[in-house]
Amino acid sequence: MSEIKYEKVRDSLIKDIENGKYQEGKKLPTESELMQTYNVSRYTIRRAAGELENRHYIYRIQGGGMFVDNWKKRIKSKFNDAKMIGVITTHLADYIFPRIISGIDKVISENGYSLILNNTHNNPDEERKALKRMIDNDVSGLIIEPTQSALPNKNLDLYNSLKEKNIPTLLINAHYNNLDFPYIEVDDLEAEKEMTNYLIGLGHKKILGMFQVDDMQGTKRLRGFLDAYMEHPDISYLNETIMYQSTENMTPILKEAILKINRENGPTAVVCYNDELAIQMMDVIRSVDLKIPKDVSVAGFDDYILGRYISPRLTTVAHPKEKMGVDAAKKLIDMINGKKVTSKSYKVNIMPNETTSKID
Repeated sequence: MSEIKYEKVRDSLIKDIENGKYQEGKKLPTESELMQTYNVSRYTIRRAAGELENRHYIYRIQGGGMFVDNWKKRIKSKFNDAKMIGVITTHLADYIFPRIISGIDKVISENGYSLILNNTHNNPDEERKALKRMIDNDVSGLIIEPTQSALPNKNLDLYNSLKEKNIPTLLINAHYNNLDFPYIEVDDLEAEKEMTNYLIGLGHKKILGMFQVDDMQGTKRLRGFLDAYMEHPDISYLNETIMYQSTENMTPILKEAILKINRENGPTAVVCYNDELAIQMMDVIRSVDLKIPKDVSVAGFDDYILGRYISPRLTTVAHPKEKMGVDAAKKLIDMINGKKVTSKSYKVNIMPNETTSKID
């Protein structure tokens, strides 16, 4: 009976997709909503969804739901089933990652490839599972954002296996110096150095830098922060830093930061590892009745879309996101086709906005 039920759900969804009820790129109803619509179990919905995914009508983003695939193009050729590109990132459904993945998908679908996505949650054990899955699926190529890239690589054996198996692999956002995979990343060091110098130029002498240091992006941003201060010997000793890892509970980190800011003659500006942290810090600063930017200026990194809609609007550093995805996919297609590619580092600009101002 369950066989018949899942086939009915599958065929009904295919009909709705082909008739345009669910457009390409749009999100399908949730599993729970589909269970209610068809009056079937979660198992039945998942089995039907599995068939839709195999036939390239939908794709799934872990933790993000089911989306209508470019099915007209993908089902034209039976060869598409054997042409898969894997993407492994530390996150999938939030922050800057959907736009990176969108850029990747745009290029690889145009070249007849389908996408396999994996999310490591910045956990080396999850990265290991993802790498094994990609190897087992015999992917044509891989785009990887390394997990905890500033720490010793626990999965070096699998990265070496990718090399031995001649699986074209390209890294994004960070890279390992002891692996010769090409990469695409932002020039984090220079961008953070420019941001810090911008704040110093506004008259801020005491700046608190908060950096996640278990990935290369964070360690480079920390170096950029310190390098900027070294260009100003007269105030170089006034900088303050808080370093943390992605596995830490952020509550004590935020408490430490506000104690530093709220003390007499404390920092008058904060530069954060990313916009996500900057937005958290804005809430914490307000909680002790300090005003932004009058009392404390705040700057982030990555140009997170949410930062454009909060008040005051966040000062940040640009991140190419979708362009990074497009460029990564193009380079990987070239690698699959036997072409030699070179690594790329984007020089990005700071984006001054309402959360920073001249010190009184």
